[in-house]
Amino acid sequence: MSELRLRDQFPFFHHNPSLHYLDNAATTQMPQCVIDAVLSHDSRARSNVSRGSYALSENTTAAYENARDTVRRFLNAASSNEIVFTSGATASINLFAQAVGPLLRQDDEIVVTFAEHHSNLLPWQMLAKTRGLTIKAIPVDGRGVIDTTRLAECISSRCRVISITHCSNVTGAITDLEPIVEIARAVGAMVFVDGAQYVQHGVPDVASLGIDGYAFSGHKCFGPSGIGVLWVRESLLEKLDPPFGGGGTVEYVSINECTFAGIPRRFEAGTPPISGAIGLAAALNWLMALPRAELLQRELAWAGRMLSALRHIPGARVIGPEELTNRLPIVSFHIDGMHPHDVSHLLDEVQVCVRGGTQCAQPLHDALNVPASVRASLSLYNDDEDVLRFIDGISRARGVLG
Repeated sequence: MSELRLRDQFPFFHHNPSLHYLDNAATTQMPQCVIDAVLSHDSRARSNVSRGSYALSENTTAAYENARDTVRRFLNAASSNEIVFTSGATASINLFAQAVGPLLRQDDEIVVTFAEHHSNLLPWQMLAKTRGLTIKAIPVDGRGVIDTTRLAECISSRCRVISITHCSNVTGAITDLEPIVEIARAVGAMVFVDGAQYVQHGVPDVASLGIDGYAFSGHKCFGPSGIGVLWVRESLLEKLDPPFGGGGTVEYVSINECTFAGIPRRFEAGTPPISGAIGLAAALNWLMALPRAELLQRELAWAGRMLSALRHIPGARVIGPEELTNRLPIVSFHIDGMHPHDVSHLLDEVQVCVRGGTQCAQPLHDALNVPASVRASLSLYNDDEDVLRFIDGISRARGVLG
């Protein structure tokens, strides 16, 4: 499938034909089929789920539960009961952290890494403070890649949770989860994976990964904003109590007590993100129909051209692996004497959209002694012109600021 045919499916590019959008690690655009799915529901079938005893509500409930099953297929999960809808990956991680908190005891250890997005660090910090837990972090190497050779020194018999990114939002490096799962099983720890960056490009087969929990957001994989997924292995999810209460989570309520509903309902307090779930299902069905491996190779080839160009920029330092194996098309860099915000603004003047800052990953930048970075992130609708304009824009910025 050519990039032209793919790009034509996105109204965003019809309205912004001269824009070179390279901030896909933050948010992807939506294809027309996703917009149509959300618009159709909201304009023709809008109602609440589960509690309406009329056909419109029953049809909406069926659409919502079909969306849950679509997510199950996308993740290769064992059961739709393992799928909880949230407002995003951040909400999913917070929900999981608060739900497993009562299973942990004072001085138990939670292991993260220096490569984590703040959304996979702050919820664990907050839990640690309230329950007297210890946080330990697996270091990164000089490229910013998680150093799995040092797992044994970071993961002890006191470890109860390992929460780790599937792919860094800064380096693009894909985490080798196998040795992490192996050591976790040896010490009896849960493994939770932040898949926010991975799902746009990869096939997150939770059954084969051998993990306990996984989170991702719709807006990073061609779906709407405000919808996220928390997958938890059913045998573990059954043991957890919901950290939030409200309508839809209970079977019986009195003034002094309640009986919670079964999974996954008891984790979806209040009116859930119905339109978002329907839109996400449309996005995932669209994505699953594409030749994802072929498209990723094309994206990586473009990333390779960017990396090659950066090697010829005086003072430029790539953050992450420069090879194209075990990584996704996220290109982050810092140029000596040039603030990333200034570089980003100069690129914007030639209509190239990138992100400048610490990318919500301050510990990683601190570990690498880099104050901040510029990040360009590719997706399946990008093309040669986007890459060429980026390369020309960097040369221009170097001329202005150098």
